[in-house]
Amino acid sequence: MKPLRILILVHEDLIPPADIKGLPYAEIVQWKTEYDVVTTLKQLGHDVQILGVRADLGVIRAALLGFKPNIAFNLLEEFHDNPLYEHHVAGYLELMQQSYTGCNPRGLLIAHDKALSKKILSYHRIRVPKFAVYPRGRKPRLPNKIHSPLIVKSLYEEGSYGISQASIVHSAGKCLERVAYLHEKLRTPVIVEEFVDGREIYLSIIGNQRVEVLPPVELAFGNLPDGNYRIATSKVKWDRKYRQKRQIELKIPTDLDEAALRKLKRLGRRIYRVLDLTGYARIDLRLRDNGDVYVLEANANPDIGYGEELSVAGEAVGIDYRQLLQKIVNFGLRYHQTP
Repeated sequence: MKPLRILILVHEDLIPPADIKGLPYAEIVQWKTEYDVVTTLKQLGHDVQILGVRADLGVIRAALLGFKPNIAFNLLEEFHDNPLYEHHVAGYLELMQQSYTGCNPRGLLIAHDKALSKKILSYHRIRVPKFAVYPRGRKPRLPNKIHSPLIVKSLYEEGSYGISQASIVHSAGKCLERVAYLHEKLRTPVIVEEFVDGREIYLSIIGNQRVEVLPPVELAFGNLPDGNYRIATSKVKWDRKYRQKRQIELKIPTDLDEAALRKLKRLGRRIYRVLDLTGYARIDLRLRDNGDVYVLEANANPDIGYGEELSVAGEAVGIDYRQLLQKIVNFGLRYHQTP
């Protein structure tokens, strides 16, 4: 394998230290993915330079012209502290004719808007929960065509931000209260969906034109307190002590038969292509007891830290973490923008 010059783009607050020995997990978790990627690419023998970015494309341009990377490893999830600007960074890299990892700008834009992606999937007869969108600044009114229980969350935020047990509501009044709360707290539009009870399944997919659907990964909820819904709240996602206490873990489900696995793989490929995704992505699903599958959302820039969904799925088919990151780099080198 030929060593490459790799420029890693991260938020300027998430530049990891060279050594994490002795640091508390609460600090490490903030930039764990960045640390995993940087250290692993160095272990693979690549010449790695990390660049912190917040709100200036000029620093990217200077690094591209100065370092002359073979590829930019894009870990940015926002620009100007705005997640809606995420796709503009990938677009800028394309304008600079710079190879980069991850999804293309169009796929990032579509996937980031949970309502737009659901409309596209629904058009292609892919099952999604019924939903309604509540922009900020408008008086909310509950539509008649969606039925409780409902889940209320940000239209744009990712990583379970703003999701808690209080996100599940059973009445119009509680729904509108939660909408108003999220408008005020997150300052984003809000999406309200019919809550689909079932197993939380993640499909990780890698590739460009030719894609590989990795084995499904399930978020197993262990022993949640009585009355709690099995949803990926912010606490479930980020609180390691809570996960350990409640035996919440990512695992490969062993009770799905071959027909169910084939169905999931076909669905994953369809979603990936319909939403114009490239590089790698994660599709979040709900699998009901009767076998029906609902698409919750597509994450075009998922967490690729070691031990996260993509990593767990790769290891299930013999792709270790080093190999996974090298594959991601190779897909970025092979990707070419098409009109």
